[in-house]
Amino acid sequence: MGKSSTLVHSSRFFLLLLLLLLNVTVSEASPTEESVYTSFLECLTNHTNPSDQVSNILFSQTNVSFSSILQAYIRNARLNKTSTPKPLLIITPLQQSHVQATILCAKAIKIQLKVRSGGHDFEGISYVSNQPFIILDMFQFRNITVDIQNEVAVVQSGAILGEVYYRIWEKSKVHGFPAGVCITVGVGGHLSGGGYGNMMRKFGLSIDNVVDAEIVDVNGRILDRKSMGEELFWAIRGGGGASFGVILSYSIKLVQVPEVVTVFRVEESLDSLDQNITEFVLQWQNVAPRTDDRLFMRLHIQPASSKVVKGEITVRVSVMALFLGGADELVTLLGKEFPSLGLKKENCSEMSWIGSALWWGISSNSKPDELLDRNIDSAKFLKRKSDYVENPISKDGLEGIYKKLIELGKVGLTFNPYGGKMNSIASNATAFPHRAGNLFKIQYSVNWDKPGIDIENNFTNQARMLYDYMTPFVSNNPRRAFLNYRDLDIGTNDFGNNSYEQGVVYGMKYFSSNFERLVKIKTAVDPENFFRNEQSIPTHPGSDSGASTSSADKVLLSSMRGKLMVKVVIVWFLMLELFI
Repeated sequence: MGKSSTLVHSSRFFLLLLLLLLNVTVSEASPTEESVYTSFLECLTNHTNPSDQVSNILFSQTNVSFSSILQAYIRNARLNKTSTPKPLLIITPLQQSHVQATILCAKAIKIQLKVRSGGHDFEGISYVSNQPFIILDMFQFRNITVDIQNEVAVVQSGAILGEVYYRIWEKSKVHGFPAGVCITVGVGGHLSGGGYGNMMRKFGLSIDNVVDAEIVDVNGRILDRKSMGEELFWAIRGGGGASFGVILSYSIKLVQVPEVVTVFRVEESLDSLDQNITEFVLQWQNVAPRTDDRLFMRLHIQPASSKVVKGEITVRVSVMALFLGGADELVTLLGKEFPSLGLKKENCSEMSWIGSALWWGISSNSKPDELLDRNIDSAKFLKRKSDYVENPISKDGLEGIYKKLIELGKVGLTFNPYGGKMNSIASNATAFPHRAGNLFKIQYSVNWDKPGIDIENNFTNQARMLYDYMTPFVSNNPRRAFLNYRDLDIGTNDFGNNSYEQGVVYGMKYFSSNFERLVKIKTAVDPENFFRNEQSIPTHPGSDSGASTSSADKVLLSSMRGKLMVKVVIVWFLMLELFI
């Protein structure tokens, strides 16, 4: 064999070895369940007290409890399929140091961290990702301390709203807290996104009654309002906590409620496009956002089976209400303002405030201790979307909407009135921007019972078609959306080179003019963008972390290159031995 032939073969041999080494190096960088578990357990052990036995809060995919823990707080069944990406690990912290250690260890092994409190985010971004990820599940972080004398409570982020209401009721029958009517919603996500409920016209959103908070930042520090500063405290009240750290608890200001409140539900069916039903909805639009701020009237418009013509679809219109006062006063008020409702005292039920929480959240026959039921493993197939309405929808517009609902057949609308306290709070007082100027918020809602991609596509497309149809009637430039009604249709972020541009698309819809301020805060407190999800706040352009490669990733790549160079040098010397 000639010298040139030997060199050719040696070059090919060298290239082959180099390619193999490159493949090995890349493979080493791809995390597996086993490698992540081993590294994470060692790291947790090093960052916590030896007596903590952290192996008891760390669950790998091979652990017999893994599936039950994961599925317990999946609230949307379309995200509970065998094909749905699963976390490599689930961590269920019992104390603050576990949360701190989890953040530090997730950074150390360079893996995405998802944080879940109640699991009610409609798109599952707290427990699903297309990248390798782990879940920090806060469901055991549920302590609630109520101080009636000072009218405050400290609530950990893994508590559910039902537990909050129950613990307040234990201490006082004339105190409450303005938050959601779905009692199994987790405090962490609910409050950080705004916290919308049936007392918001009187007391504002949940975040308008938050006086302090504790958060673990990207460096593992526990910060309260004073140490985090007013900017970050502003951001985690309406801007979503998952973009900035892990919320440990919120300190909330309790509100005083009367001993007797009143609820009612009035329902009407539409078997033809009846003028009276249209007048009913027209009056609701004029009354519900402007009436006494003690009154909250939610309007549902949805397709239903006709009671007159068998087999036909019609539209059902109903109103659910809470009034912070007695039935006589309420009937008199609505007799003057909303005559189309035709409310009578026999339509009303007087009860305690805790009774109203049960009436809205469970049923009229429920007992207070049922508020403690977390109702795990209760996922339903669903899709939700949202809109804001600034001007009343006309008679013709309403009748067109009825026809569209009948045509589609399943998707419905819920109108949630604004006004009252919401009109007196500036849009930049918290990160939640949707204040004065809105008559009501719309929730698009569709549920179904059976699995299957064709079934799912049918129902989700119905929601999207109705959403498109509603374009002329809702806010625009931008068309706005409610963060706690997560909707990936309005934009997502893969945090590549265009992460800021992608973030603007959904960020302006959720946060309007508050978006840029949120970006600046995010860039300041988490410059490497460790806390991220498909719709989190991006970092600012020009920041190292906002680009496609974070500092952590650069360290990893540098390490990979270093290992590769060592191997290349070794191979080179071996080849020299062979061919010299």
